[in-house]
Amino acid sequence: MTFTIPFPPVTKKNSQQIWHNRKTGKPFVAQSKRYIQYENDVCKSLPPVLRLKIAYPINLAAKYYMPSKRRVDLVNLIEALQDVLVKANVLEDDNSKIVVSTDGSRVKYDKARPRTEIIITRVQNE
Repeated sequence: MTFTIPFPPVTKKNSQQIWHNRKTGKPFVAQSKRYIQYENDVCKSLPPVLRLKIAYPINLAAKYYMPSKRRVDLVNLIEALQDVLVKANVLEDDNSKIVVSTDGSRVKYDKARPRTEIIITRVQNE
């Protein structure tokens, strides 16, 4: 299965904010509006045919085309993508029994058309 997310990739960790609970005053970590908007946009953009709730072992290869050449952490991009795919019901879960590898994932540069190209392939039990 191959598809493209037509939005600039966003990481979760670099988009976190510290908020304070109004009742207790204790701080907690929340996702930024930017990440939440990205997650919502991705969920709305994916066609229903992709909402498979994949529950078998897969390799999730992603090519992240970033809008700038600034350094970015590939692991953080992969983590955010997996969480978005779970929320969008493409994956049932992002645990290691389902996403067994991310071989082939890369970060590239495309200022004109930042996006994430995804290839999901079934992996036979070893």
